[in-house]
Amino acid sequence: MRVSSQGVTVVALLADPDAPTDIAQRVARILPDRLAEKAGQGRRFDVKVVSEPFTSGTEDPPTLMRRIMDRGSAENWDIVVALTDLPLHSHGRKIAVDLSHEHGLALLSLPSLGGLRLQTRARRAVEEAVLGLAGSQDTGAEGLPPSQPPLRGPFAGRLAPIHPGPVGEEETADLRYVVSGPRGYLRVLFGMVRANRPWRLVSGLSKALAAALATGAIATLDSTTWSLSGALSAPRLVIAMVGSVGLMIGWLIVDGELWHRSTEGSPEARQRARLYNTSTVLTVGIGALVCYVGLMVINLVWALFILNDRVFASMTGTPLHATEYLTLSWFVASVATVAGALGSGLESDEAIRAAAYSTREKERRHMLQGDHGDQPVT
Repeated sequence: MRVSSQGVTVVALLADPDAPTDIAQRVARILPDRLAEKAGQGRRFDVKVVSEPFTSGTEDPPTLMRRIMDRGSAENWDIVVALTDLPLHSHGRKIAVDLSHEHGLALLSLPSLGGLRLQTRARRAVEEAVLGLAGSQDTGAEGLPPSQPPLRGPFAGRLAPIHPGPVGEEETADLRYVVSGPRGYLRVLFGMVRANRPWRLVSGLSKALAAALATGAIATLDSTTWSLSGALSAPRLVIAMVGSVGLMIGWLIVDGELWHRSTEGSPEARQRARLYNTSTVLTVGIGALVCYVGLMVINLVWALFILNDRVFASMTGTPLHATEYLTLSWFVASVATVAGALGSGLESDEAIRAAAYSTREKERRHMLQGDHGDQPVT
């Protein structure tokens, strides 16, 4: 990999499509100025964003690092920082970032940064990786000793669950940061859920959404529903809500074959399967809750528009006030959610997976079924 002349360092942000590319593009807008300010000595940086599925077909870190090295050599880039929304593993450890100071490479797993302030954490991680790699090129070093880790930013805090990890002798990387402990597990888990963008679940299931909206519209006009909503206590309404949301979660996971079990007996494979299945439950659960809240709001607006207080009072013996509107909308949302769960049975398995997972997550799970023995429950 060449050393740029005239004090200009060419930095490529190689990003998987979808969310990693969006993050890389936002980072690239401010990265050159921030790098120049921190590097000093009049040094300049030219930052490029390249969006391509460099993780296609594998999630093996050494293989990915070799791909990144070949890509950087072909384009004559000085430094390559690759971003992926896949969780990376090595010897039972969850990888945060791999670095090669000799070749000017960094591989960053975005889920290791967690689900909150992802953009800020990603920017800081990229900045510190580039500065560390650029510094090693300036001094002609092939790597930094473990006592001088190049990454600080989101990794340096005493409470950060990230620390240096072992690297194989034949690997391209010469320094690795891994995530460990319960807090590290939760950090990766929430990062995976965020990558799936669970709030988009409902819009991806058109048939289920149509069934839920139609059921809610009809139920709001039914006098039996009026009487039931008024007769139910708050605890029963909560039970109805939890039951309907739980039914949708279970139905989507089973009908869409989203649950994976590992046929391998190794602890690493079982741990990986638990992580993936937990992220599935949380992703679908958040999506179902968003659906429920949306249905409740829509039903409330519909009730405010269509219901007549005199007709309602004559049928139920109760005046139509704000409490009745809210109670009715709450109960109807539960009924509509059940209908939406049943309506999702009309969706294809592929449509459900497309709604529940990001593009890269779908490819990863398909790869795991073929390569690692993880199979969907049928």
